[in-house]
Amino acid sequence: MKENRQAISVAEAQRRLEPHIRLQPSECLELQYAYGRRLAEDIAATSSMPHFVKSGMDGFAVKAGDLRGASFENPAMLEVIQTIPCGTVPSLPVHSGQASRIMTGAPLPDGADTVVMFEMTEDCEIGGKPFVAVKKEVEEGRNVSFVGEEIQENEFLFGTGQRINAGQASLLAAFGYDKVRVFKKPRVAIFSTGSELLDIRSPLQPGKIRDSNFYMLSSLVQEAGGEVAAFAMLPDHKEQSEETIYRAADTADLILTTGGVSVGDYDMMAEIFNNLKGTLLFNKIAMRPGSVTTAGVIQSTLLFGLSGNPGACFVGFKLFVLPALYGMLGQKEPYPRTFSAYLKGDITKGNAYTRFVRGKRYIREGLAFVEPVGKDRSGVSVSIKDSDCLILIPPGGRGKRDGELVEVIPVDNIH
Repeated sequence: MKENRQAISVAEAQRRLEPHIRLQPSECLELQYAYGRRLAEDIAATSSMPHFVKSGMDGFAVKAGDLRGASFENPAMLEVIQTIPCGTVPSLPVHSGQASRIMTGAPLPDGADTVVMFEMTEDCEIGGKPFVAVKKEVEEGRNVSFVGEEIQENEFLFGTGQRINAGQASLLAAFGYDKVRVFKKPRVAIFSTGSELLDIRSPLQPGKIRDSNFYMLSSLVQEAGGEVAAFAMLPDHKEQSEETIYRAADTADLILTTGGVSVGDYDMMAEIFNNLKGTLLFNKIAMRPGSVTTAGVIQSTLLFGLSGNPGACFVGFKLFVLPALYGMLGQKEPYPRTFSAYLKGDITKGNAYTRFVRGKRYIREGLAFVEPVGKDRSGVSVSIKDSDCLILIPPGGRGKRDGELVEVIPVDNIH
């Protein structure tokens, strides 16, 4: 049964997952606690921005017509009738021959249509009254922000699935959204399989390794917007592990397992998927590493079987689990956009399947480059920390040479 697997493409595997990705329910949060969450509603501007005509800098609010012909030798002399600090309302209109001293962001007084920056003026006094000498002609509307110049009232701001970062929070606050409706964090159960695993606090033993995959997956889940709702290390005991996984489906929104999906004598996750009390979506993918990546549905909950090898586990998460989590949180484009870059160095190892090589990208003289990071073996975990992308190497025996264009998938993005 374990060997009876038909490899499908990455794109086909992603297509099979899509009908089973369910939107999370929503909840209402105060804006100050909503950072990193994804909106469960469309947001529109509640007013125009700015909602009043205001000064774009510190200077003098004037009529542009009064400045015609003004120069350093022949400045326009205007009487200063008031000072308008930011946050106040002008008390006097500006008539011809007058100016109002104004601060950045303050409302423009009636009659004024232009602001002259302080650097183009000189204060003086005529007949005991304050005047300003404007030494340059300035066109009408200069240094003035008009109503709706940035955003019009009822203009669309953010759509469902938008992640709330600092910029989004700033606009939401500016338009009075003290509370926002966001998707609840997906509850993810993570199970590491294998009797060779040790707890993180345990001393090393011959033939045993500490369970590092859980901490990698836990971090990736939280980075994607989910939360770890359950965790256990499962021994190589099919019935016990099966009971634990099915019980988790009662409360978890998504279940991850790592290890046990290959064809070894003790790979019991493969047996559990083969006898799944639900729907098996796929159990082999034409890719390296992680060809044994498996997925199914139990009780409408997505269940992923990721490789126990750290590198393959990482790739499987990025290609399949991450888009599923994004889809549950309303992200309309859950898959990262690929781009082309020039390969630095050779990747000559051929393979019958598409290879996803961990890499690092950079820009040099306006061109995008990418190069492999560390040893590219599925069991190697050290290079994961230095990777920000996956380099796609098409199937075949030739590989890719230094300087050739390759397709690249970013894996450090939060969109």
